[in-house]
Amino acid sequence: MDELRLPAPSWSKARAHTGSTCMAPSGIAATPEKKLGFEFEPSPWGDFFIEYEPKPLQRSEEWMMTRADKLKEDVHMMFNTSNSTEGMFLLDTIQHLGIDHLFEEQIHNTLSKILENKLTSSASLHEEALRFRLLREHGYWVSPDVFNKFKGEDGTFKKDITSQPSGLLSLYNAAHLLIHGEPALEEAISFARHHLELVSSSLKSPLAQQVKRALHRALPRSCKRVETLHYISEYGEEEGHNPVLLELAKLDFNLLQHVHLKELKAITEWWKNIYDHIGLSYIRDRVVESHTWAYVIYYERWFELPRIIIAKMMLLITILDDTYDTHGTIEECRKLYEAVQRWDESAVSLLPEYLKKFYIELLRTFKNIEGEMPVDINYDIAHLKKAVQTNVTGNLQEAEWSHKNYKPRFIDQVNLTSLTVGAPTVCVSMMAGMSDTIMKQALKWTADVPDVVVAAGKIVRLMNDIAAFERGKCNNDVASSVDCYINEYSVTSDVAIVRIGALMEDEWRTLNQARFGNRVLLPAMQRIISLALSASFIYDNRNDAYTASKHLQKTIEGLFIKPM
Repeated sequence: MDELRLPAPSWSKARAHTGSTCMAPSGIAATPEKKLGFEFEPSPWGDFFIEYEPKPLQRSEEWMMTRADKLKEDVHMMFNTSNSTEGMFLLDTIQHLGIDHLFEEQIHNTLSKILENKLTSSASLHEEALRFRLLREHGYWVSPDVFNKFKGEDGTFKKDITSQPSGLLSLYNAAHLLIHGEPALEEAISFARHHLELVSSSLKSPLAQQVKRALHRALPRSCKRVETLHYISEYGEEEGHNPVLLELAKLDFNLLQHVHLKELKAITEWWKNIYDHIGLSYIRDRVVESHTWAYVIYYERWFELPRIIIAKMMLLITILDDTYDTHGTIEECRKLYEAVQRWDESAVSLLPEYLKKFYIELLRTFKNIEGEMPVDINYDIAHLKKAVQTNVTGNLQEAEWSHKNYKPRFIDQVNLTSLTVGAPTVCVSMMAGMSDTIMKQALKWTADVPDVVVAAGKIVRLMNDIAAFERGKCNNDVASSVDCYINEYSVTSDVAIVRIGALMEDEWRTLNQARFGNRVLLPAMQRIISLALSASFIYDNRNDAYTASKHLQKTIEGLFIKPM
């Protein structure tokens, strides 16, 4: 496909900011007058997805679905005839190709088989590490002692495994599922990384690309759907690859692409109407980016409802965030807080004229979500409303700090902003995708903001702050977590970022630990973990790709425009 040329946004009113593009700079000194003018870059997409008509594929959608069903039957047979080791490799490939959602029952049975049948003493490092990773990913505890057989009498890894790059890569990825207090896995990460770096330049494709990506970000910390983009294009180069799996992966990807294009068109039309109606030119226009973020959390065909709710909540939170951070006076911020807490159309009289239309649209959006909720989905939207109200409480606290020129302690700043980044609201939105058997329990549990939600929020916030700091502060930015750390501990920015990285590592371990808690809630925990994984996509290479959305353009093209 030729390079995609996007039209100039036809309905975005925001003008490009002439300096660095910043994520909503919180805490510009508030006075009775408006905050200093700030404008975000417009979205590069405009109404592209409203007008876009994909080129016809070589085969009809009906043919593709029929063919995919036939291939699924072939894969069912593969599962049924494989032993535990063969099933383990089949499961890994299916996950990596992004078609595991088609085989939930077979995956459950395969995991049970893998759990019951330990590998023999002659199993390779690759096999042992793969078993460890798959089981831990799916919430089954495996002791790191399984790697002791690859260590010598002195307790260090034997040198002979350094000649097995596939095994080292498998060990490196598996060890990133460590929890608190597992120094043996910390050692495994250091050992595997060191030797992978030594051999990386001599590896052949596609292992070379897989090692490069893992050294940048280990597989259990990467965004699954983006990794699938890479792996589908590489899998055909692997020795002994299965053509059935590859064909099914491409068919499924292309079929899903059609589903998501329809959703993108619908939500872009919805946003265009709201954006034009409320007339807030200072906000970020990020509907495509919001839907993409929701998509990498919930990409499966039958999860349109949570995708749409997540995307809409991200857009509403962005409006609130930008109002508090870049535009409103402290009095306006307080009035907006009061109106959101009252949550009633009569509260519109509290607001300045420019916020009244937005407030009505906020209430209307929630009414519409509730009214359009399928009758068979027992989702209590009151929890979502409360999450937004709590988010605004945090927004106001940040504004008050800024108004008083108060620089909080690092821990206080992180504890607050890891919530105002929107994680609790997004996590409550995610619960719309839970099965009816756990919906009520999962929704209440998530709404209470358990440790796993806090950990995901901290990862998103800290990645965001490091990206903003690396890019350069906007004029009048309030202190971020990086600034607070530098100020409180009198260290350089390099030291602060390294130490904050170590704090993020603690949060990753908290997320890994959560998999071994209440197994009934494991599906909810896995989705919350996927929010943290999505941050590695949005803030990759220390870029804030939600705000500076040009960094997402190629990936969005790959996900939604270019067929496999």
